[in-house]
Amino acid sequence: MSVLTHLLEHLVEQLADLLQPLFHACAAAAAIVLFTALVRLLVHPLSRAAARGQRARAALQPRIAELRERYRKDPRKLRQALLELHAAEKVSPLSGMLPSLCQLPAFFLLYRLFSRPAPGDGSDGLLGHRLFAAPLGGRWADVLGDGQVFGAAGGVYWALFAVVALLAGFNYRRARRSTEVLPAPEGGGAAGAGGAAGAVAKALPFMSFFTLVTVAVVPLAAALYVVTSTAWSTVERVLLYR
Repeated sequence: MSVLTHLLEHLVEQLADLLQPLFHACAAAAAIVLFTALVRLLVHPLSRAAARGQRARAALQPRIAELRERYRKDPRKLRQALLELHAAEKVSPLSGMLPSLCQLPAFFLLYRLFSRPAPGDGSDGLLGHRLFAAPLGGRWADVLGDGQVFGAAGGVYWALFAVVALLAGFNYRRARRSTEVLPAPEGGGAAGAGGAAGAVAKALPFMSFFTLVTVAVVPLAAALYVVTSTAWSTVERVLLYR
């Protein structure tokens, strides 16, 4: 086990000990939720910067439309003009991705921590902790294999699926409204960054539903991270993109 994974295990155990008087047998699950909140709090400045970047990109849309009209027959000049415009206004088309990218190390460390085999000394460590009837190291496939789909362990996953579905539906409606407001980019792939941005804009409303697949295939501990992070993002976007 890597040093970083060991440090994460120690941190989760310390948080679980701190939360044990309040959450009892679910203290480790609560510690993962708290850990996720701490990660999102650290990433929050990047989220604020991404929100400013999105507003700046929206303000540039009339000028971008003008450039597309001016260079509609010269894709090379259009690409160059778009790059120069973004550079002059100090707006990065990729700034909105930074909050998600910066969370990936924490998610993968948590995934690795709860995907490893049980310790050789006979103790289960964190793998022995549960969220109600479901082990934090377990997966939806284990529930299906044990025939517990409608049992106590299955109920934990159904509750998570319901929360994710509600959040995904809410985010889908917000994303559709935001993409409908922006003018559609012209020039397709020939416009380089503009075409890529248009493809991302079309796919964005559906991205929230991919969280359901993630929750179904990762260990329960990692699923808790995903659900908590998704809920945080939903509230954060409502507040930052008003």
